[in-house]
Amino acid sequence: MHVVLDNLDLYLEGARLTVELTLGSFALALVLGTLTAAARVSPVPPLRAAGTFYVETVRNTPLVVIFVLFYFGLPKAGVKYSPFVSGIIVLGLYTGTFVAETVRSGINAVAAGQAEAARSLGLTFPQTLGIVILPQAFRTVVPPLGSVFIALIKNSSVALVIGVQELTFQANHLAQATAQAIPVYLGAGVVYLLMALPSGWLVSVIEHKVAFKR
Repeated sequence: MHVVLDNLDLYLEGARLTVELTLGSFALALVLGTLTAAARVSPVPPLRAAGTFYVETVRNTPLVVIFVLFYFGLPKAGVKYSPFVSGIIVLGLYTGTFVAETVRSGINAVAAGQAEAARSLGLTFPQTLGIVILPQAFRTVVPPLGSVFIALIKNSSVALVIGVQELTFQANHLAQATAQAIPVYLGAGVVYLLMALPSGWLVSVIEHKVAFKR
């Protein structure tokens, strides 16, 4: 394992970029996913159709294909982003579909009487959703959202295909330079584990804090 200890700076730099990529894309995914979930339960048919199209199209397309089409295809239309920004956008778009379905399941779990009571008070659909439904929905979907976040930590490794120098990119480079693939990738796996385990613990803490009192 000397190859890991001797190149710890590369692992730390890759882990830093992985964390930044994960946090940035998850923030984008939360926004996109919440808006899409709202669209999918909207009384407006075009909004429901648009939300369904986005979720079903992106979720069922391999992530690496989306990366390649976005990073190498958009410049042909005159739109170009840096590898890191492209990574955040693509991961955010992809993860947003899973967030959308998670939040939608939380919305559906809220008792129908809550929405009926809100409407009887004269609240509009956006007001009902934002004030009454979503706060309750988010409290019920903390664990699955945590699972989506942990999956995103691992999915961030796909960004290496467009040159983002995150953890797996650094491991690939180091394995090629040293010809010691097994210890190099074992080291990368340990670093991913060290990022994922605290995330799971944090999710458990948040779940306990926001849980409904029974």
